[in-house]
Amino acid sequence: MFGSFNVILASAPLNWTESQAFGMMSGITRYIYENMPSYQAAGYVVFFLVFILSAIVFKLGFAKNDLALWKNVVIYVFLFIGCIVLTFLALFLPMIEGLMVAALILILYKTRLWREKREERMANQQGKA
Repeated sequence: MFGSFNVILASAPLNWTESQAFGMMSGITRYIYENMPSYQAAGYVVFFLVFILSAIVFKLGFAKNDLALWKNVVIYVFLFIGCIVLTFLALFLPMIEGLMVAALILILYKTRLWREKREERMANQQGKA
């Protein structure tokens, strides 16, 4: 299912070779496909990398802390299904790279927000004392 490289080659013009297909891939995806033992294993790795990064971006940027467990399960199931489409897009678009940048920006934002809240709490405690 996720060994989508063979699907890409099958739908490509007849004169395409593997090197031409690799040349059109985005950086991280190409690296994974070139270094994995099979295209099917590389497809799974790309899929799980897209899913993990999407889950991190969702958790840092959009998740609500007060949702019930079953609501979180539903959200992550749909995220899992949506990542199948993103995996096909990740072959020739820099999806993984974009998700990594989004995750880094959100990590920096959350760190700064946490630090500001901590400093504000400390200032309030010193003001009351």
